[in-house]
Amino acid sequence: MTLAAAQAGKCTKGIDPTVSCGNCDAVCCRLTVVLMPEDRVPRHLTTRTGHGLEVMARDEEGWCVAVDQNRMCCSIYEQRPAVCRKFAMGSEYCRDERRIYREQMQRGIPLTLRDE
Repeated sequence: MTLAAAQAGKCTKGIDPTVSCGNCDAVCCRLTVVLMPEDRVPRHLTTRTGHGLEVMARDEEGWCVAVDQNRMCCSIYEQRPAVCRKFAMGSEYCRDERRIYREQMQRGIPLTLRDE
């Protein structure tokens, strides 16, 4: 999730309690996560964008490198960035990202990495 989305409040408005991570392809774990100075993420899991922003690194398939691929959960959950902490399951932002992902998949468009 980008800092702009978090600051815009799209992360907490209009929570839909019927939305569950259990029936999602972990779309949020493929978003650009901008780190804040107070985040205490292990540095080997971060990188810098071309614009100099420190972000969570992603693997060659676009997944956040902190995702435990075997258990499909965050391996640094207790240390996860503030932006991830603010991302609410079922929020407007969550639902928007899921919709965009579904539409792309239905049209045969692979998930692309967006540097924001």
